[in-house]
Amino acid sequence: MQTDDNRTIVMSEVMTPDMANFGGFVHGGHLMKLLDRVAYACAARYASMYVVTLSVDHILFKQAIKVGELVSFYASVNYVGTTSMEVGIKVVSEDLLSHERRHTNTCYFTMVAVDKLGKPVPVKPLEIRNELERYRFEGAKLRRQLRLNYQAEHDQYKKQLPKKNLDNL
Repeated sequence: MQTDDNRTIVMSEVMTPDMANFGGFVHGGHLMKLLDRVAYACAARYASMYVVTLSVDHILFKQAIKVGELVSFYASVNYVGTTSMEVGIKVVSEDLLSHERRHTNTCYFTMVAVDKLGKPVPVKPLEIRNELERYRFEGAKLRRQLRLNYQAEHDQYKKQLPKKNLDNL
């Protein structure tokens, strides 16, 4: 299901036995695959071009998802840089018999718009229209800065290690 807004998308799928892990719940890796598809659909729809996944930030598995439940993915483009976009995804699982709904997962994907040769291309700026969009935008800016800070600190750490040990990192 799509919304009328090109920066959001809602997708749903029933979880089937082939998606189960050894514990009988939906396998985290399968859920990650679905999340990547949702992030792609949301970002490509917004950018009107092909996009690729640059990073996945903070996949938080709050609750297990059972086979037979309907899982809905609520995605939105929260932030747009020059060529990249953050897509936030909220996952809600619903027991189809009791209609009990649970917020089971949250995550953030960074997607990059690319041309036919795989080179990054500019994306239209994100127009902030209301307080919810401002909240999401500011949160995405903070997450971006934290990623950049982490990468800089990690790079500094690697410079301190002897060269022979860096080959295995």
